[in-house]
This record gives sequence, C-alpha cells and structure tokens, in this order.
Amino acid sequence: MTDTPPAHRPSPGRIPFSGPVSALLVIYRALWHLLLPLALLFLWQRGRKEPLYRRFWGERFGNTTTELKRPLWVHSASMGELRGAAPLVHKLLQHGLPILVTTLTPAGRTAAGQLFAEAMAQGRLQVAYLPLELGWAVRRFIRQVRPRAALMTEIDTWPVLLTTARAQGVPLAMANAQYPKDSFARDRRKWWGFRAALFQAYALVLCKSETHAQRFRALGVERVVVAGETRFDLPVASQQLAAADRLALDWGLATRRPGGRPVVCFASVVVGEDATFVKTMQILWQAFDEAAAPRPLFVCVPRSPQRFDESEQLLTQAGLRVARRSQCLDAALTPSARLNVGALDVLLGDSLGEMYFYLALSQVVVVGGSFVDTGAHNVIEPLALRKPVMVGPSIWGIEYPGVEALAAGVLQQHSDAPSLAHALLRLLASPEAYAEATAGADAFFAEHGGATDKHLATLLPWLQEHAR
Repeated sequence: MTDTPPAHRPSPGRIPFSGPVSALLVIYRALWHLLLPLALLFLWQRGRKEPLYRRFWGERFGNTTTELKRPLWVHSASMGELRGAAPLVHKLLQHGLPILVTTLTPAGRTAAGQLFAEAMAQGRLQVAYLPLELGWAVRRFIRQVRPRAALMTEIDTWPVLLTTARAQGVPLAMANAQYPKDSFARDRRKWWGFRAALFQAYALVLCKSETHAQRFRALGVERVVVAGETRFDLPVASQQLAAADRLALDWGLATRRPGGRPVVCFASVVVGEDATFVKTMQILWQAFDEAAAPRPLFVCVPRSPQRFDESEQLLTQAGLRVARRSQCLDAALTPSARLNVGALDVLLGDSLGEMYFYLALSQVVVVGGSFVDTGAHNVIEPLALRKPVMVGPSIWGIEYPGVEALAAGVLQQHSDAPSLAHALLRLLASPEAYAEATAGADAFFAEHGGATDKHLATLLPWLQEHAR
C-alpha cells in the first residue's frame, strides 16, 4: 500500500476553482433548476417498468429522516458499485459505525436491502435515494442526517453534491476509486477541466491501483492511497452455487458431468451486444453439429432489468428457444416440471442478485459491456469461481484488474464474434485447454485479495481524525 504524505485537515469552504470552472458551476446549478421538471418526468417514466422510481420522492429533495446518530454516509450509484463496496460496509458496521447508504436506482436500493438486511433490522444501517443536484436539497439532507463523513465509491463527480458537502464541512473520501485513462484525458481537456477539478473536493482517495492513484495525484487530491479492490473480498453465495451444482447434475451439464452438455454464460449484456453474441452462438452450434456433439446451452444475463423483455424478444427473433428464469425456476431455483431443458437454447437470467448462480451453472463466462465501447463490467465474480473469462476490445472501465488479469492469463480478450467463438470452441472441446485457462486463478486471487483490510487501515484512523 502506497500513500501520499497526509496533508492538513481540509477546512470547510469553497474549492479554489479557476474562473471558467466557477462560471460553469453556476451555469450547471441554474440548468438543474430550469430542467428539473424534465428530470422528474424522466424518473416518473422509468417508474413504468420499475415502480420504486415513483416512491420516496422526498428523499430526492433531501428530506431523509433517520434515527442514526451521526452516521457514515456511503454512496454507491449503482447495484454493481454497491455490491463491490459491501465487504467494506460490513467491516465498518463491525467496528460499530452507523451507516446511511444512498443510491440512485431501485436496483441499488433493492440490492442494499438484501445485502444489509440484518443491519437494517437492527437499526444500524439505513438506505435512501441520493438527493438531486440541487444545492438546497443536498443541504437539507446534510442538515437532517448530520453525517460524520461521506464515503463515495468507484468514482463520483456530482458537482453540486461534492461542492455543497465540502462547503458544509462534510469530510469526503472515495473507496475503490478508479479513473479510467480515457476519462482522465478527456476530463482535463474539455470544459476547462471542469470535471477533473471537482476531485479537489476529496480529502482522501483510496485507489484500486497505482496507475489510478497517479491520475488522482496529478489533479491535486490531498491524500491518495493504493488500497486495491474490495470486490476481491466478496463472499460467494453458497446457496446459489449449491443450486447450480444440483441443476447441472440433473440437466447433464458439463459443469457437473464430464462429457455433458457445454454451457456458456454471457453476463451483463448491454445494448448493442446481442447481435455479436447471437452470431457467436450460431458459429458454435455449427461446429458442434459438425462434430455430432451436443449443442451448448447458453445463459444470457442482461445488464439491467429494463433489458429483460427486449433481450427475450431479440433472442426469439433470432430463432432461439428461450426460457426465462422467472418462469421456469422458483424462488429456491428449483425447475418447473414442465421445463424441457433438452429443447432449450437459452436460459435468460431475468433476476437480480443471482449472478453467482448463473456463473456457477456455466463453464466459460463472456462479460458484456466490452463488445461496445462502455468499458466492460465486473470480471472479478467469474474469476472468483475459477471460470475462464473472456471480454471484448473495450475494457477501459475495468483497467484494474483487467490489465493484471490479462497479464496473468486468467482473462482473454477477443475482437469479434468469430474470434470469440473460436476461443470458446477450443476451451469447450479440450479439457487440457480448459485446465490451462483456469490454472492461475488461485494465485491471482491470493495476490489481489485483502483490499477491505487495506481500506480500513487508512479509513478508520481518518474517520477518527475527522470526527466532528
């Protein structure tokens, strides 16, 4: 763990922005007030598919009531960020800190309720929506919650949120921090460096790697520490693994029966990737048909609930026989008696919080968000199950641990459907190639684990120093 020398305790007040950045901040604040009706309409429209968007409106305007005494405010924008931060939140709870978690989406709120159910029932943790980008709403939130400090995760640059929290004297830290190369270059170049300048609001940044740390230091962040990625410390959902093991045996899948039906998982699939993955499936089927071998079963897990219906439609239009998890498996992941697995091409994962089940059911995992330019999604979970993992050309969003995983040989990168299909065929058809692809996983995890304790080693003394 490397650390820049601790600086003096930051004093509350305005961040010393340049003139152009200050002017842009004024314009940004004004636009939020002018366009507020559109923002509310957007949330209301999203609520057509996810009703939780239409609830807890008061929280969007900072009206968050709590019985917690000076809680640590932890913000994770998405479900993925929240799950990644869960090991750290659990450890902070063990140290007796009350915690208020904020998130932006219903998926994040639902995930928090599942991850921290016990602490919520005990009155040690509360979940709320983040206030909108309105200075008076953020001030109301701070006045009512009275957070001892704020801990953001991954990367957070809401201008009003950060500048208002700083002005109100709330110490700001960031955990699991990353700053992708392209974003770093773009943010320093565009709009007089407006977005990059916002990181001056942070008193402490706990980075995933030294590469990311160097970028934050270049922006003048007061204290930067390399602490790793707490996703490496996520507990594996044993019940989901047991259910996958049981089904793999019952269904005659190769994950449980050597020589059985191969299984490939396409995880976190986003808009624009469906055609690539369908083409990959078709190439594989042709190869297995020519070899007179059982066709693979594909597990397709869309990135967001909004894509469940769309994904089913696209797969069906491609001539694939699709069964949705919600319709063919019950809450205990027990299949319906009517399910004919032999006649099934694709199992569509239309559920939240069950990724380990889908991954464990599969032999090889292809992680989405990487065959379009969105930077790829989480590769740590499939690696944790010692699965061969493949991604597309766009991995800037997982620069860490993507670069390290590629170097260690536990991650493969491919450019298009033919290249991906060829690599999948090699692994599925050759036990030797499969064993080679998984050989370094244990050593890789041993090297990168323990990030939660590294975070705590810096964070706990910092919280004590900044207690108000």
